[in-house]
Amino acid sequence: MDESTENETPQPGGDEDFKAAEFQQVDGDQPKPEGANPNIEVILDVPVTLSLEVGRTEMSVGKLLRLSQGAVVELDRNAGEPLDVMVNGALVAHGEIVVVNDKFGIRLIDVINPAEQALAEPA
Repeated sequence: MDESTENETPQPGGDEDFKAAEFQQVDGDQPKPEGANPNIEVILDVPVTLSLEVGRTEMSVGKLLRLSQGAVVELDRNAGEPLDVMVNGALVAHGEIVVVNDKFGIRLIDVINPAEQALAEPA
């Protein structure tokens, strides 16, 4: 060993400053601690936005600016096809329009399983 390496102190940022991380093993079969059951009551009053999508189309800005009263815009859906029911932009169901006491409503005809929801997200 030469004198220059023997008297050097480790510099910050060198390999000597790092330790291997230690993690606790987590097993999904472990019992939950008492009081760990989720309480859904706390989120029941959280507001969400429910919207219905009749269809979509793409057009240039120029064509959009040429639209006027009475113009017809063709959508990507056929008449009678179910509408998409979205909650905060996520597809949750399909439905059809109904009239209830002179107001529009929607009858749900297919509720999307949450596991399938990610696959059904519109692009």
